[in-house]
Amino acid sequence: MTTEETLLARYAGATLLSIEQLAEILHRSKDGLRISLVGDNDLSRKILPCRVKLGRRVYFRTADIAKVIDQG
Repeated sequence: MTTEETLLARYAGATLLSIEQLAEILHRSKDGLRISLVGDNDLSRKILPCRVKLGRRVYFRTADIAKVIDQG
């Protein structure tokens, strides 16, 4: 089972992950993840291209997050 399949199974086939779900996957608090993504660091450079804004909400593409996790 690939990382993407695991994430899709865990989050009921969601192709977009909320910040709360991403924080849970990365074992961080929601606020800690937000702070990490604001700065210029390795994590933000990998995660921010996966971001999708729908109105005022921010989501992350599940397939792209799986690739980031697989790359290490």
